[in-house]
Amino acid sequence: MEFGPHLILAMLEGLVQASVLTLTALGLSLVFGVMRVVNVAHGEFFMLGAVSAYAITDWLAGSAAVGFLVALIIAPLLVAVLAVVCDRMILRRLDYDPERTIVATIGILYVLQQVTLMTYGPDAHPVAPPFNQRLAIPWFEFTDTGLEFYFPWGLSTTSYKLFVIAAACVAGLGIWVLMARSKLGLILRATQLDRETAQAFGIPVERVYAFVFGLGAAIAALGAVLVVPIQQAHYLMGSDPLLLSFIVVIIGGLGSLRGTVVAAILIGMSNGVISVFFTPTLAKILATLLVAFVLVYRPAGLFGTKVA
Repeated sequence: MEFGPHLILAMLEGLVQASVLTLTALGLSLVFGVMRVVNVAHGEFFMLGAVSAYAITDWLAGSAAVGFLVALIIAPLLVAVLAVVCDRMILRRLDYDPERTIVATIGILYVLQQVTLMTYGPDAHPVAPPFNQRLAIPWFEFTDTGLEFYFPWGLSTTSYKLFVIAAACVAGLGIWVLMARSKLGLILRATQLDRETAQAFGIPVERVYAFVFGLGAAIAALGAVLVVPIQQAHYLMGSDPLLLSFIVVIIGGLGSLRGTVVAAILIGMSNGVISVFFTPTLAKILATLLVAFVLVYRPAGLFGTKVA
C-alpha cells in the first residue's frame, strides 16, 4: 500500500483511540475540576464498564445488537451507582481532602481490581459488536485525465469503528450542553468556583460531589462499553486508560474540559499513527516526553489557568 492510503488508515485508527480517550479523560477532568479530587481509581471504573458489558451481553445471549444496546445503557448506570457508593462511604468521610483522597482512591483501585479478579476471573473475554460491516475507503490520484478515485487493497475500516467515533462525539456534545447550557451545569460550575459560597447559597455540595463522581465514572464506563467490541474485557485493562487520561488532563489543563478534548485528540491521533508506523511503546514514550515538556514550559497546561 502507498504511504498516503496507509496514513489515512492510521489516522482512522487514531480517531477511534482519540474518541474513547476523550470520554475517559473527560470523566477524570470533570471529577478533578469540580471536586478537586485526583481519582486514581478512574481506570478501574473504565474496566468495570467493559466487564459489565461482557456480563450483560453474555447473560442476554442471542442478538448481539440487543445485548450491546442494553449494555450501553445499563453498564454505565451500574458503574455510576458503585461510584456514588464509594463517594458516600469513603471520600465524603475524608471531607474530600486532596492528599487523603489520593490514598483512598488507590485503595478503591486495588479492591475493585481484586474483587473483579475473584468474580470475573483472569481471562480476557470478547464482546461481539452489534454490526461490523467492512467499508472500503476511497483514495485518489492525479492522472493525465484528471483526478481519479480508486479503492486500494487493504484500505478499509469497519462500520462499528465509525460508530464509536460518532457516539463519542454525541456524548462529548452532551457533556458540553450539560456543563454550559443547563441549570445543573450552572450548579456544578458554581460549586467548582467556590464550595463554601455555593453551600451558603443553599447548594447541596455533598450531593453535587456524589453526582459528579458518579457521572465521571459513568462517562469512563461508557467509553469502555464502546471499545470492548474492539478490544477484550480484562480485569487489568484499566491501567493504560488511567495513564493516558492523566497525560491528557495534564497537557490540556487540570479541570479544563476544552483542554481535555484537544489533548485527547492530539494524544489519541498521535498514538494511532505512531503505533501503526512504529510501535505502541514509542507512542507512550513520546506522550510522556510531551507531558514533561508541558510541565516545564506551561505548568498549568495548554488551557489551564494559573493559580495565584
